[in-house]
Amino acid sequence: MRLFIVRHGETDWNVTGRFQGRNDIALNDRGLEQARRLAGALEKVPFDRLWSSPLSRALETARAVALLQGKSVEIDEGLTEISHGEWEGLDGAEVERRWPGDLARWHGTPHLLAMPGGESLLDVQRRSVEALDRVVAAGGENVLVAAHDAVIKVLLCACLEMPLRCFWRFQVGNGSVTLLEPTARGWSVPLLGDTCHLGDPYFRPLQKGL
Repeated sequence: MRLFIVRHGETDWNVTGRFQGRNDIALNDRGLEQARRLAGALEKVPFDRLWSSPLSRALETARAVALLQGKSVEIDEGLTEISHGEWEGLDGAEVERRWPGDLARWHGTPHLLAMPGGESLLDVQRRSVEALDRVVAAGGENVLVAAHDAVIKVLLCACLEMPLRCFWRFQVGNGSVTLLEPTARGWSVPLLGDTCHLGDPYFRPLQKGL
């Protein structure tokens, strides 16, 4: 089995640095083009199944790939982005004004912070690992999973047996592909956050918002 874990294309809130969380923000024009380029790059991979978060930004990305292969996309709620709670819809400056010091804690020790009314990284990891287990159990040789920044990073921590304090060590830009393969020694990650298929100007090396 090969799992192609893709992050959704860009949204306007990614650009402006607003915390999206479970807000259903659609892809912007750049994000739609990223999804098309991603689909083109994966066109020759014969996917057996395609899975997605229910949020439209991930679902649109998965459907771009599915369309070229005449496939349908299956939904798993466990792949939904982290709930940012009361931070959702705010940018970093607004968060800092209302919760002084918490933004620095989020960027420094994210595993120790639960956003007010939201989830902790451990919460997200538990449900996303359960979702990954369901995807694996459903079978398929080549399987696509369209998800979100935080979900992909906590899954990488789990698959590589790394603590959640390592969350920020991974870079998975919008429209990126990460490949997971099961081995006798555990999960292998032969490809991480690849965006070569996007090309300039559709690749942004730094993403401001989740």
